[in-house]
Amino acid sequence: MAGDRRATAGYTIASRRIEKVFPADAHSGVAIAGAAGPAVEMVRLFQVQLEHYEKVQGAVLSLEGKANQLSMLIRANLNAAMMGLAVVPLFAGYDHNRNRGRVFSYDVTGGRYEELDFQAQGSGSVHARNWIKAGWRDDMSADETVDLALRSLFAAADEDVATGGPDLVRRIFPLIAVIDTNGYREIGDDEVATRSEALLLGPQRGGFE
Repeated sequence: MAGDRRATAGYTIASRRIEKVFPADAHSGVAIAGAAGPAVEMVRLFQVQLEHYEKVQGAVLSLEGKANQLSMLIRANLNAAMMGLAVVPLFAGYDHNRNRGRVFSYDVTGGRYEELDFQAQGSGSVHARNWIKAGWRDDMSADETVDLALRSLFAAADEDVATGGPDLVRRIFPLIAVIDTNGYREIGDDEVATRSEALLLGPQRGGFE
């Protein structure tokens, strides 16, 4: 999962350091798009609900159950969405029952759709998705996937004013997390910075070809 750091208010940059990628629990994560305030509040409630279920039931909710729980939270936000405060997250996790990763996208009504490979959400998603589609393979390594995610965010930022690309001057870089059988883990800022610099500087300066 990967997300840029920009939040906008109309044509103004409201924040350059917002977080859009969060752990849902130990083996799943959620990325947000839409109205920032309600989105962050929804993620926090989602995290609390998953933790509460685990403590009360003494077992972890299935990945399918987690995806359904997030769907209900989005549906509960429908009135706000109709007034322009829509939240459309992405949810992904490692399903130990099926021994594979799974990705779910949503619409503003709470409709839940499982994706077979990848998905992007937000104003720059069409550009990111097209870039991912051009480079996606089922057998990609984690390193290759991280590089592709960075490339897609850079492509989206190049075309969409509401998407922020890697900022070498302010040292602001995308948030990237890997979720696999070992759980959710964030890629450190230093590593993301190194990869971003290689991408922006190009092959003549030791970057990607």
